[in-house]
Amino acid sequence: MKTIRMVCVFGFLSLSLSLSAQTPHTLYVFDLTNGGSPYAKLVQATDGNLYGTTNQGGANNGGTVFRVSPTGAVTTIYNFCALALCADGKAPNAGLIQATNGNLYGTTWLGGNYEGYCPNGCGTVFKISPAGGLTTLHSFGAINDGFNPFLAGLIQGTNGNFYGTTSASITGFGTVFEISSSGTLTTIHTFDDTDGSFPLGGLVQAADGYFYGTTEVGGANTVGTVFKMTATGGLVTIYTFCSQTGCSDGKSPLAGLVQATDANLYGATYEGGTVDSGGTLFKITTGGALTTLCRFCLQSSCPGGGNPRGGLLQATDGNFYGTTLDFGTGGYGTVFRLSEGLAPFVLLSPPSGKVGAVIKILGQDFTGTTSVSFNGTAATFTVRSGGYISATVPSGATTGYVSVVTPGGTLKSNQEFRVKPQITSFNVPDGPVGTQVVITGVSLSQTTRVIFGGVGATVVAVNSDTQVTATVPTGAVTGKIDIVTAGGTAVSAAIFTVTP
Repeated sequence: MKTIRMVCVFGFLSLSLSLSAQTPHTLYVFDLTNGGSPYAKLVQATDGNLYGTTNQGGANNGGTVFRVSPTGAVTTIYNFCALALCADGKAPNAGLIQATNGNLYGTTWLGGNYEGYCPNGCGTVFKISPAGGLTTLHSFGAINDGFNPFLAGLIQGTNGNFYGTTSASITGFGTVFEISSSGTLTTIHTFDDTDGSFPLGGLVQAADGYFYGTTEVGGANTVGTVFKMTATGGLVTIYTFCSQTGCSDGKSPLAGLVQATDANLYGATYEGGTVDSGGTLFKITTGGALTTLCRFCLQSSCPGGGNPRGGLLQATDGNFYGTTLDFGTGGYGTVFRLSEGLAPFVLLSPPSGKVGAVIKILGQDFTGTTSVSFNGTAATFTVRSGGYISATVPSGATTGYVSVVTPGGTLKSNQEFRVKPQITSFNVPDGPVGTQVVITGVSLSQTTRVIFGGVGATVVAVNSDTQVTATVPTGAVTGKIDIVTAGGTAVSAAIFTVTP
């Protein structure tokens, strides 16, 4: 049996009450002609703008992608259904992510150029530049494919590829897929109901490298699961909901999970927990030990609301924030805060970059900051406000955590910053197997592998942060040289020719 404990330390804000302390400032009103029903949260890109999607409306009534400038100006940068039969996608429910290459990626629930079993199209995966140039990378609906990615969106894995879920599939009950930046899609797992059904909430890649997610229903008790999965699709159910009497541990998680700074995963169930099934908040270890943190209820005596749908966010103050759809005393939902006593941290945007790149560090109480370091290497920085620092990735920095020293103490990033390697040159343009090649670049001290034309080198010597020596391996063919480090992969601009 899993250990269950009750911890409900909340701060609630009823959405039906008037607020005298703070009044939200409306920047823009959607009226369908410019989009409508923006379901998902915004993402801040490296250009400083915010980007989001609307599910409907726009020039073709298929939904839009929009940009919000730092001054609040909103611009529609793409109208879906620009192609016949909405071959470019329709109805983007999920938000966007910015990849390490600077482009934005997302999914549409409907549309695409493969109808298959979907009268309105089975949905798409798309790439869009910050300027609005859109490329459809994949249209769902083939026999071994999933279809209709719902609210999940995409995440970018540490290998550079993207991962997501579809809510349904022809041969099963939803899928997990991997797709490259060029659009090669592979279904890596198809749910069969015994291991869960309808993964609506997407994935999170934890620090251990595994992917974690939830299914709305299915599993041993038919009301949802938490699963753990490898990058190649090997899936294990680590928790089945309704494992406690009366489903006191919750059921039907609609949203995905978040990994917090204590390395545990946190989430919400839409139903279960109490007699009137108001839902729960829970913590689960990567090994599957679940703790119920709070049970919502829908009665008038319950101040906290119920039926959380959107999952949790851990903010830089260490607390968790979320929303409920219902409010027991007659309101129309709540915004809540859950305190688990976790320490404040800093958030990095983006979480990777080359030496010389300017990184946004978000947090709190930055006034008087005395130092910023990338895995122990000091960086130049500017305190822009009490919650925002800009810092330049310093020469010699290696992949690791970012630390910010403030008058109140040292704050650490919630994830490692990946320093991208660079190849600038190599000393000889050609040579036979056995040739020693000296490769010059930047951020090479964490090199783990050198590849010649797709074949790994047999001998690698890391001479310094700017130089690596490798021996051309047996079987190597003419092609570019790749260097793999803890921060990513660098590919040479020039080709190395393997001679007889």
